Amino acid sequence: MKYNVEDCTLVELPIVHNESGSLTVLENGDNITFDIKRIYYLYDVPMGAERGGHSHYDLQQYVVAASGSFTFILDDGMNKKEIFLNHPNMALHIKPGIWREMKGFSSGSICLVLASMEYIENDYIRDYDDFKNYRKNG
Repeated sequence: MKYNVEDCTLVELPIVHNESGSLTVLENGDNITFDIKRIYYLYDVPMGAERGGHSHYDLQQYVVAASGSFTFILDDGMNKKEIFLNHPNMALHIKPGIWREMKGFSSGSICLVLASMEYIENDYIRDYDDFKNYRKNG
């Protein structure tokens, strides 16, 4: 199935508040729709730097601004969509086959990524022309 940018949605995560702070829990099969196989995070991204610039054949991700803010540009080959992340209780669910770029990292931002697969280089599409061809002829 080929997804489009509208299939990539913001998911509100539960918050447990008390006088000593807030807590958000992420659980496989509950508020995460896939089994988490890999977790990584980006930090110390220099001002003005851009990240991403790739797509995946099969990988799904939940992306959270654990601290600070940044913008995702999602592209399905026909349409683009920008999503600004700046709340640690909001996750962007990115579906397979969507090109993603990241920009506008605030100072001290931390981008937490929950992935449905381990790192597999063959799952990446790193050239935009190859991505467009895949979307067209897939």
